[in-house]
Amino acid sequence: MTAGRTIMIVGNGPVLDGAAAVIDAADLVIRFNDCRSCGAGGRKTDIVAVCNTGRPALAMLGGGAWKANAAVRQASRIWCVRDAGKFETLRPHLAITHPDLDDLCDDYTDGFRAFAKATGRTFHTVPASTHERVDAGLKQFDVGAYVVPSSGLIAIAEVLEHWQRPGDCVVLAGFGHAGWEWHPFAAERRYVDDLISMGRLFRLDQTTLSAFAQGA
Repeated sequence: MTAGRTIMIVGNGPVLDGAAAVIDAADLVIRFNDCRSCGAGGRKTDIVAVCNTGRPALAMLGGGAWKANAAVRQASRIWCVRDAGKFETLRPHLAITHPDLDDLCDDYTDGFRAFAKATGRTFHTVPASTHERVDAGLKQFDVGAYVVPSSGLIAIAEVLEHWQRPGDCVVLAGFGHAGWEWHPFAAERRYVDDLISMGRLFRLDQTTLSAFAQGA
């Protein structure tokens, strides 16, 4: 299907039956947070992209379960999808509009950086510019009120902007575009569908699954 690399970005939603082998055959596999996609979504994990602020970050770094996760241990790279400076600029506004999210902007990047350094993994923080491009792009899709884009959409944008090489094929699996109420999931689905219509992305549906399985 491609002369370049196949990059699989695997969300934590449902994955098609039979997708595991195709995902594991990809050149690069990106998973998220606690990598719940492992299993039906294959096992290979090269990059774990984490939400590095707020409660999700605190839960991952506390206790040790995340660090012992088989997918995390396999990964050679850790990505933090939230830029600390960007989120700090959001704090005053959120204190007014969403006082219940008082810890959303608390930054734990240093903890993930320290883990990556201690375990010999490459570390990367997605820049604020990627977040800002996503915010701008969402505006054309009747985005409505939201707090921040999802980690999945930020990672997709980062791959397309900075990691994709000519000839690479970027494929999404396990993206249901549903979850936390303050992510703009309806607009995100339309954003992603627009990228697919332009040929910049593929979804791992029955058609593409068959093509990859046949080595097309």
